[in-house]
Amino acid sequence: MQLMKVDPRALKDNPDNTRQSKSTPQADALLLATIKAVGLIQPPVIFPEVGGNGYVIEAGHRRTRMAIAAGLEEIDVIVVEVANDNGAMRSMIENIAREPLNPVDQWRGIERLVALGWTEEAIAVALALPVRQIRKLRLLANVLPSMLDQMAKGDMPNEQQLRTIAAASSEEQKEVWKAHKPKKGDTAAWWQIANGLSKTRMYARDASFGEDLRLAYGIEWSEDLFGPADEDNRYTTNVEAFLGAQQEWMASNLPKKGAIVEVNNWGQPDLPKKAERVYGKPGKGDCTAMYLDRDGKVQSVHFRMPEVSKSAGQTSTAADGAEDDEAAVAGKTRPDVTQKGFDMIGDFRTDALHEALARAPIEDDMLMALLVVAFAGTNVRVDSGANDTVFGSKRFQRHVAHLYSADGSLSFDMDSVRVAARSVLIDVLSCRRGMSNSGVVSRIAGEAIGADGFLPNMGTEDFLLCLSRQALETAAKEANVQPRARVRETRAALVDHFTSTEATFVHPTALFAPDAKDVADLLKHGDCFDAENGPVEEATGDIEGDLQPDASDDAVGSGAADLDHQDPDAVTTIDDPSDEEETAYGIAAE
Repeated sequence: MQLMKVDPRALKDNPDNTRQSKSTPQADALLLATIKAVGLIQPPVIFPEVGGNGYVIEAGHRRTRMAIAAGLEEIDVIVVEVANDNGAMRSMIENIAREPLNPVDQWRGIERLVALGWTEEAIAVALALPVRQIRKLRLLANVLPSMLDQMAKGDMPNEQQLRTIAAASSEEQKEVWKAHKPKKGDTAAWWQIANGLSKTRMYARDASFGEDLRLAYGIEWSEDLFGPADEDNRYTTNVEAFLGAQQEWMASNLPKKGAIVEVNNWGQPDLPKKAERVYGKPGKGDCTAMYLDRDGKVQSVHFRMPEVSKSAGQTSTAADGAEDDEAAVAGKTRPDVTQKGFDMIGDFRTDALHEALARAPIEDDMLMALLVVAFAGTNVRVDSGANDTVFGSKRFQRHVAHLYSADGSLSFDMDSVRVAARSVLIDVLSCRRGMSNSGVVSRIAGEAIGADGFLPNMGTEDFLLCLSRQALETAAKEANVQPRARVRETRAALVDHFTSTEATFVHPTALFAPDAKDVADLLKHGDCFDAENGPVEEATGDIEGDLQPDASDDAVGSGAADLDHQDPDAVTTIDDPSDEEETAYGIAAE
């Protein structure tokens, strides 16, 4: 092996090169920019051509091509001996064993370059990245070191969560990380961490006030480096000052027939009583209502007030009053639709809704959002295990509200849908014994999402008191704890073992894997449904039969009879544990 300089144009490609697929133009542009900025860092590996006088590239085909594109007359190369397989195995190892740079190391690497005197612009040129991207990475390098260590293990939050974390101060990050730090070997709950650090932002692009009010209210803009590059991404978290400046601007720019109004729970303007909103072009006598939407942006709508009827005189006789009453009764007209008509409309809507749900194409994100919306129906009641109470539609309407935009339309992103879906599932699914028990479906859900990893340590005195002698001895053997002659001694040894070590104890009965019999019973319900109602075709298919649910599934209080199936003899309890006396060969009194 020797190091020498050669003209890159004289080197020949290896026909046995492992990487045959062409690289992307973006990757080639990045490599070309780095070679132009700092030269060829890693010399290509070549070997003498068999039966010729030239050299063949074993590793570094792209580097050689980009060196030629960069106009280099000579490059350093490493010359090795010819392999029996023409370098095929070494080429395979060169491409497979290489590991890409971890994102966290990228952030730290940029910080080190800055410390060594590199400017952000020079780093951007060398790495073929926008300066904005370099500044974004520098911001992420200021994330709490313990969080960076967790991310370096491959446990990365999504971009939205990372944006929220990076924008928070170090003290705020420390406090939230302390509360949500994962256990050893577990992944971090980044969505909880991001929620704990999230702050309401008011953007400069939504501000109607000028520089004078900004200075008067002490508003300082910060730059959101994660926002779109073609937008004004300045923001402030001083919500009170922002809204105050907006209010003062509205008061100073109020039209002649204008009023500042509040918004209702749906983010719509709360107009004066009896006011009629004007959706078209406003008339000369119409009024203007100005208000702040949920984003703090100034909005305006037009409305008109009903005309006040003029009185014929200061006094009126009893006869005049009677005539007015008769005129009022005669003036009443039949409503456009009767109550029976509304009942028929309800039937038409329901049939159309069910038809559309069965036939119409629905995207996955919309389908998930509609499942969240369905739980907010007034006909839904959930015996929840979240706090041992019954949840009605108002509880779930809170989750649906997050799927609506400021203008009152159903508009969401997948992050909002995921948060709402998680919240609904938390309120609905329960493994508690009693009316709130969800049955086998909660066990299926727990196994599907790996809830076993979140079970607490059961190696405590309270729980071990619930285990029989046989179960305690089995647990002791699995924990490499020698069983004692008495049950209480074995239990004490187990408690001491799990307290003094980092080991955790989870009884096999507590695992989420559902019982095969319960799953079989669940599948039988599906067979009965298909036999009675027929299949529902996807999107454009036909519907065979009704889509009516099985009436047997709607019995009130069925949750009490749907508890986990357990063998009553599987757990042996002792009325007074302090009175038990046992020997190594049997139980004297239990």
